[in-house]
Amino acid sequence: MTPSNPHSRTQLVAGAADMIRRRGLNATSIREVAKHAKAPLGSTYHYFPGGKQQLATEAVRFAGDTVARMLRTELEAGAVGGLRAFLTLWRGILTDTGFRAGCPVLAVSVEEPAEDASAVLQAAAEAFAGWETLLAETLERDGVPSAEAGQLATLIVAAAEGAVAMARAQRSTKPLDQVAARLEALLKASTVDD
Repeated sequence: MTPSNPHSRTQLVAGAADMIRRRGLNATSIREVAKHAKAPLGSTYHYFPGGKQQLATEAVRFAGDTVARMLRTELEAGAVGGLRAFLTLWRGILTDTGFRAGCPVLAVSVEEPAEDASAVLQAAAEAFAGWETLLAETLERDGVPSAEAGQLATLIVAAAEGAVAMARAQRSTKPLDQVAARLEALLKASTVDD
């Protein structure tokens, strides 16, 4: 069966990312993704012959790339501006979904993986590493020594992801807001330009 809608592949990938960020990987089925994405079920088998793991891998890459594009744009103004945009993105996702959605990259990283989930976990590791690299490069450009820039970048990603998880559990942006304030103070103290 050949899908009639050329956008259904993108719809499926975006729909899978959305469902994973809401339910996690293990609770997301191909049938539900097709329904959620308003795409024909046959499209999933056409576009993703590798099944759920292939779709999930592409969904994680999609989510990672989406955040990376936003970061690239926002980091042009410096690390502090990029940090604010990164945390504002997660705050918006949390509040816009009533705390029902977080980060699909984190979601696949913390679940007990299926035996064939190595590609999904690799995509998650690459997304986190990409975000860290973008942040570290900007921190170095802002005058932070290379080793410290890498550590700060890891801290930012880890703190933001942890704060998102805490905010979902507490149904409050307080953890994210507190992490944002502390990270911003740390960056301002560490960078030459803010």
